Amino acid sequence: MPTIGFALTVAVRFLREGRFQSLLIIVGVAVGVGVVTYISALIDGLQGNTIRRTLGTQAHIVVKQIEERAVPSLRAADSNIAREIQPRAQRTRSIDNWRAMMAEMQSTPNVVAATPIAAGAGLAVRGEASRSISLVGIELEGYDRIVALREKVVGGIARVAPGEAMIGLQLAQDLGVGLGERIVIRTGGEASDNYKIIGIFDLGSRELNRRQVYVSLKSAQSLLNIPGGVTNIYASVSDLFGARETAQRLKARTGYEIESWMESNAQLLSALNAQSISTGIIRGFTAIVVMLGIASVLVVSVVQKRKEIGILRAMGATRWQMTQVFLMQGAIVGLIGSVLGVLFAHLLILLFMTFARGGDGQPLFVIALQWQLSLKVAVIATICGVLAAATPARRAAQLDPAQAIRL
Repeated sequence: MPTIGFALTVAVRFLREGRFQSLLIIVGVAVGVGVVTYISALIDGLQGNTIRRTLGTQAHIVVKQIEERAVPSLRAADSNIAREIQPRAQRTRSIDNWRAMMAEMQSTPNVVAATPIAAGAGLAVRGEASRSISLVGIELEGYDRIVALREKVVGGIARVAPGEAMIGLQLAQDLGVGLGERIVIRTGGEASDNYKIIGIFDLGSRELNRRQVYVSLKSAQSLLNIPGGVTNIYASVSDLFGARETAQRLKARTGYEIESWMESNAQLLSALNAQSISTGIIRGFTAIVVMLGIASVLVVSVVQKRKEIGILRAMGATRWQMTQVFLMQGAIVGLIGSVLGVLFAHLLILLFMTFARGGDGQPLFVIALQWQLSLKVAVIATICGVLAAATPARRAAQLDPAQAIRL
């Protein structure tokens, strides 16, 4: 009989003879694998939902105008000249040569979309009601590829034609306006214009809904007194966690002030890293528990099967064949347990999606168990089973046949 066939046949027979022990350790492996798989899928879903909510209203990379700084005048060391350094003027400034910068970004690897933005502070007025706002001038097609603004419209349509504006849900309530009604938008100086409310959006944040107002790029340029200019360039990337490196490469090549979402959301990134580390620790300790469980059962099996092992050795079974028998047992227990564990994880995810719901009756967030994760956990559990069986296998191979039979 071939070595592998012999090892498999004997391993299965040993497992069947100790059914209760085998069942207990398989259930233990299944629970461990199921919990690790479920927690991994849960953390992945939570992180994905957090990132989508956070980055759903902002760009992955933002190009800003270089800040103006007051520089003290040069003077001799022994001079006594009184002087006053004035702070920089609070005015909206445009990015120099922004079209070339946009072309540079669009040709950069990892960048999938870029669009110009003209943004500044303003005041929305309707009758006696007024609210401070953040005025954002956009080109809708380009901006929608980055922020998906059309998906967030809850009333009216997504459009920023001349004389039209889109406002947030809370701002509409504060001003008491609805679709088709008009507001006046004022900026610094005497600039003001009348706009028709064409759309109402919900960005998922009350603060943003209360401040954000979208108009056409040309309208914002006129109100902010930067004809033909832009204050920012927004970009999105295909690899979210490569945004910082992409921003740094662009900054080194162009000299512009460029910030990635990882820098503007440093606390969020720290929280995500902490979650990933916690998940890794849980995986590690669960793997140790599973390995100890398999090893303990197989050690007991070696003691219980000493006579059978001695007989097999006396019949000509080699030390390597006996080693393979117990390694095969570990692999079988790990494989069966991991398959049942993945099925258990699917059940846990189904229960979470069924019972964990928000105030609107919808699931808190979507959990999707990827087949890559299931395969990875199953392979690791099987390898852990083989490693856990190494010590019992070595002990079985070292048994003396004559002594084992006499016991």
